[in-house]
Amino acid sequence: MFNPLNADTICAPATASGRGAIGLIRISGAHAFSIITSVFSPVSKKFDTSKIESHKLYFGTISDNKELIDEVLVAFFKAPHSYTGDDIVEISFHGSSFIKKRILELLISKGARMAQNGEFTQRAFLNKKMDLAQSEAVADLIDSQSAVSHKIAIKQMRGGYSKKLQELRQQLLDFTSLIELELDFGEEDVEFADRKQFFALLENLTNEISKLKNSFQKGNVLKTGIPVAIIGKPNAGKSTLLNTLLQEDRAIVSNIPGTTRDTIEEAIDIDGIHFRFIDTAGLRQSENNIETIGIEKTHEQIEKASVILYIFDSQNEDKDSLAENIKDLKSVIRDKDYKIAIPIANKCDNEENFPRDFKLFDKKPIFLSAKTGLNIEKLTKELTAHFSDTDPDSEQIVTNSRHYEALIRALESLENVNNTFAQDLPIDLATTDIRMALYHIGSITGEISNTDILGNIFSRFCIGK
Repeated sequence: MFNPLNADTICAPATASGRGAIGLIRISGAHAFSIITSVFSPVSKKFDTSKIESHKLYFGTISDNKELIDEVLVAFFKAPHSYTGDDIVEISFHGSSFIKKRILELLISKGARMAQNGEFTQRAFLNKKMDLAQSEAVADLIDSQSAVSHKIAIKQMRGGYSKKLQELRQQLLDFTSLIELELDFGEEDVEFADRKQFFALLENLTNEISKLKNSFQKGNVLKTGIPVAIIGKPNAGKSTLLNTLLQEDRAIVSNIPGTTRDTIEEAIDIDGIHFRFIDTAGLRQSENNIETIGIEKTHEQIEKASVILYIFDSQNEDKDSLAENIKDLKSVIRDKDYKIAIPIANKCDNEENFPRDFKLFDKKPIFLSAKTGLNIEKLTKELTAHFSDTDPDSEQIVTNSRHYEALIRALESLENVNNTFAQDLPIDLATTDIRMALYHIGSITGEISNTDILGNIFSRFCIGK
C-alpha cells in the first residue's frame, strides 16, 4: 500500500552527536541509491551502479564536486530486505561533527530531506516489517539500562506477547462474525456460534489479558529502574548506606542531625537489575522550615518507592520506641503490589544489644554496618531476590503504559459482554462491546491505529531510528 510518508527519501545521523571515532548516517527511500552514487566514488574499479549488491560494504570517498569530504564505508540494503522495507544506505565516516554536517548538507542538496524523530522505524511499521508493539520495543531497547530491561525489550521487539494477542483477537473476530450473522437471521431463531466455545474463548481471553495487565506494575519498574527509598531517623546511617552501596562519597555524612534536607538519587545495577536508590531526610518532628520540607519529600518518596529500606541505629534504639515509629510509618506506607519494606539494623560493627529475633514489617532486620560494609552483601541479595525470579524468556511482561491502558479498556469491554449474556440482554449489545474489545486489543499491535497515535509514539524516538 502506498503511503505518502514513504514518498520522500530521508536521511539522518544514526550515532549520537559529539566527537567519536566513527559516525553513521542513514538514507532510506526510493532514491537512496541514486543519491549516494551521485556523491560516492568507490575505490574498486569494478563498482557498477546498475549492479549494486545488497548487504555489502563498499570502500571509497564522498566528495562535493572536487572537494574531498571523507573516506567512507557505504553499505547498501535493497528493499524489501532492509530495516524500513525501503532501499537503505548506511554511510560510516570519521566521527567529526563537521564531516557529519557536510555529508548531510550534500545529501539534502541531492534530493533527500532530514528524517523526523522515529521516521525510520515508522516506515518499518507502515511497510509491515514490524507491528506497533515491536516498534515501541525498539525505543525501549535503545533506552535499556540493565540486563533485565534489555531482555524484556528484545523479546517484545521479536514479537513478544503481540503474537498471542493477535491469535486471540482473530479467534474473537471469527466468533463475532458468526454472532453478527445470527442477527441477520434474527427471525429464524438460529445459532451459528457455539455458545460453549464462545464462553470458553471469552474466559481464556480475559485470563490472558488480565495476566498481561497485572504484569505492568512490576514490568514498569524493571524497565525504568526500581525506586528504593532509604528512610529512618536522623543519624541512623542513611547517607552512609547510600555511599557504601555506590562505593563513592555521593551524600554528605555528618554526626549533626538533619544534614540531609533534600532527596539524593543515584542508580546502580545489582546482578543485572537496575535500582534507583533515594537518600531521604530523617524522619522526625522539626521546627526548621527547610528540614520540614525535606521530611515532606521523604513521605512523597515512600509513596512512589517500590522498595523501602528502613534503617535504624542498633546501638541507640530500643524495640518499643522502634515499634511505635513503625506504627506511625505504616500510615504513610500504603499497601501496594510490589511494595517491599526491608528493616536494617545499622552500626553493627560494635557490640549491640538489639534483639536479633525482633521483627519489623513482619521481617527480621538485616544486621549490618553501613560504615564498614559488614553484611552489605546480605542486603543486596535480599533486594535482588524479590526481582530475580523475573524471566523475560518464559513470561510475558508489559512495560508500556499505552499497552496497559488498552488492556484495561479491553477487559472492561469483555466484562460488559459477559454481563450481557448473563442478564440475557439483546445480543446486539454484546456485539458492540466485542467490537470495542477488538479495537483496544488491536490498538496495541497497530492493527487499529490513527495518525495522531502514530505521531505521538514515534515522536519519542531519537532521530535516525
